[in-house]
Amino acid sequence: MPARNDISFEDLVETYYQPLYRFAFSLSKSPDQAADLTQQTFLIWAEKGHTLRDASKVKSWLFTSLYREFLRQNRRQQTMTPVDQEILESRKDTSLIGSARQLEGHEALEAMQELDPVYREPLILFYLDDLAYKEIAEVLDIPIGTVMSRLARGKGQLKEILTEKRRK
Repeated sequence: MPARNDISFEDLVETYYQPLYRFAFSLSKSPDQAADLTQQTFLIWAEKGHTLRDASKVKSWLFTSLYREFLRQNRRQQTMTPVDQEILESRKDTSLIGSARQLEGHEALEAMQELDPVYREPLILFYLDDLAYKEIAEVLDIPIGTVMSRLARGKGQLKEILTEKRRK
């Protein structure tokens, strides 16, 4: 990736929208929330991206920003009253969620959704978004050894889930 000043916003969106959306969808399990998270990440870039000094870290900066935004939104939702939550839930279009899952309905992706997020997040960042161990450690704010351990355990659990599904 070229230096920060040479990155056009359009190129950034074209290069990173799909991988960021996939990661957001894996976190939220909602097409609408994934789109919102992805757009919010680019808004954050527009506001704060100029502070990035090392242009080679654009990818991890974007993924980290998305992950932090997801955590921030979850914290905010946890402070909502049950009535607020019920109103939001009633507005969800479940047919859209079903359609998105059918479109992405590969057996491995479905099985991945059954994994604990602790293992799912690093697997998605590694396999679907092509992040290196070090980048995953930065995005999730965990040590690289923990990344390696979670990837190994996640792969093991994924293999068990897929094996069980094939038996059925």
